[in-house]
Amino acid sequence: MDALSSSFTSTLPPQIQRLHYSPTKTKAPLLLPSSSSSSRTNTVIVSTTSPPKKPETTAENNKQQTKTTQKPSSSVSTTTSVSAVILNTLNNLFNKLIKPKLQAQPLSLDPSRAFSNNLAPVDELHPTQCQVTQGSLPSCLEGAYIRNGPNPQYPPRSEPYSPFDGDGMLHCIKISQGQATFCSCYVKTYKYTIENTVGSPIVSRPFSSFSGPLAFLTRAGVLAARVLTGQLSIDSGFGLANTSLAFLGNRLLALYEGDLPYAVRLTSNGDIETLGRCDLDGKLVMNMTAHPKKDPETGEMFAFRYSPMPPFVTYFWFDANGEKQPDVHIKMPGQWLRHPPLMHDFAITKRYAIFVNTQLQAYGMEMILRREPLLHLDPTKVSRIGVMPRCAKNSSQMRWFDAPGLNNIHAVNAWDEEDGNVIVMVAPNILSVEQVFERMELIHCLMEKVRIDLRTGVVSRHPISARNLDMAVINPGYVAKNNRYVYAAVGDPMPKMTGLVKLDLTKGERQECTVATRIYGPDCYGGEPFFVARDAADKEADEDDGYILSYVHDEKAGESKFLVIDAKSPHLDIVAEVKLPQRGPAGFHGLFVREIELL
Repeated sequence: MDALSSSFTSTLPPQIQRLHYSPTKTKAPLLLPSSSSSSRTNTVIVSTTSPPKKPETTAENNKQQTKTTQKPSSSVSTTTSVSAVILNTLNNLFNKLIKPKLQAQPLSLDPSRAFSNNLAPVDELHPTQCQVTQGSLPSCLEGAYIRNGPNPQYPPRSEPYSPFDGDGMLHCIKISQGQATFCSCYVKTYKYTIENTVGSPIVSRPFSSFSGPLAFLTRAGVLAARVLTGQLSIDSGFGLANTSLAFLGNRLLALYEGDLPYAVRLTSNGDIETLGRCDLDGKLVMNMTAHPKKDPETGEMFAFRYSPMPPFVTYFWFDANGEKQPDVHIKMPGQWLRHPPLMHDFAITKRYAIFVNTQLQAYGMEMILRREPLLHLDPTKVSRIGVMPRCAKNSSQMRWFDAPGLNNIHAVNAWDEEDGNVIVMVAPNILSVEQVFERMELIHCLMEKVRIDLRTGVVSRHPISARNLDMAVINPGYVAKNNRYVYAAVGDPMPKMTGLVKLDLTKGERQECTVATRIYGPDCYGGEPFFVARDAADKEADEDDGYILSYVHDEKAGESKFLVIDAKSPHLDIVAEVKLPQRGPAGFHGLFVREIELL
């Protein structure tokens, strides 16, 4: 792969060669003085267009210090190849000729909806001191809460757009000695960097660009021509790094399931820098899920990838030393061999890995010819749950169980019962799943407890709350084992999250399991909560002894805040509130990294 990349790079024009990432096998520490940026390894080489770092600012003057998207310098513009000019012109012409009518597109692709209120993108922001407006920040939160999400560098004005197509932006609040510093930074992916240099979008958006045969042929043709003429390197990937984060092998990774991860690091002043596309020292050769699972007791990490080509799903795992184990290609039942499934998340127990093959799947070329969305519902398909030993060497031990009507995108947790003969999984089941990519406000996520009896093959399910719940988390120390509490965001309607609830799974079947609720207030919306244990090293601590973190935006006041909530309190009391220096837009998934993990 490196040899191919090096050979390919040598054929590219100079201004494109500057955008390639220098390979590295060095595990650089994640927390470095901001003055040491010149000594980074595996950095994104964009020195000709990137602005110098600005000093830390205060909230009062953050508007003057907001990072702005850099336009290409004149030297780069004047050296643009003739082929690039021709293809840019053709691309603009094609866009005008095949511009789809928005009224003929799903409402979810309407940019006026996709960018409304807190869904609109924001500018980058350098580290800015924040004001603690209520309470005080607990000392156990020394570290950083970082949330990932889509934030398009070049938002389309009148073309279809899906929020899943936005460039990844990290919103980070660093806490030190009771003080908070906030920043918003793009993950400098290959796609982001090359478009930033060119000054316009040149990579097609996977969820919204291919609206019919003509659009597919023209945009795919232009993309192929850019690769053949050396303007783009397909070996560098076109991932967005916009979904989640994980800490793996002493690296902080921004994840996107369509590409390799991107390594990032937090500087001492609270800024985030992109180190580059990361293959984990050659251990990854293809994409990886945005939801890997780490067993907190063994240190093992479990993951998978799915592909539009067979084998559709491939499972793999890393041992406690970070050594990747061989791929396990999962064989799908015969009737599912034609189309790849949508498999965004999975679950693990101490013994097993659990996959749900829902009614959602990709249609590939058929979608293009029929002018249908990339992801589609097959109402004739019966959902199934696949179970295999989590350290399996091959898929021969995979067992499939019918689970009609189970259509979950996320999995909260799973564990073994009855000496490993029963698996219990908690997951939000999407009702009206046909609307999940059309009109998200019409879906209802019903949190369910799913019981799989491996002896009889019977799958039983029952709801644990009647509310519309998703983006749920647990105490990370309870991954893969029987947990009692779940913290979930309340959709009212989706994707707006009006509050959060605490669920107690020990409640009896058919009972509402909500034991505490926090509603943010009129016109206030949050996102995924994140649980941080007060003392993760204390094995005797109660499971709910910790804090819930979340960004919340007040649409009426136009202000955003960071909340710290006491998870153990009966009313989910707010113990600290921090006013953010700029809007924190709605996003996807986050992670809290302790100071000691960053050293």
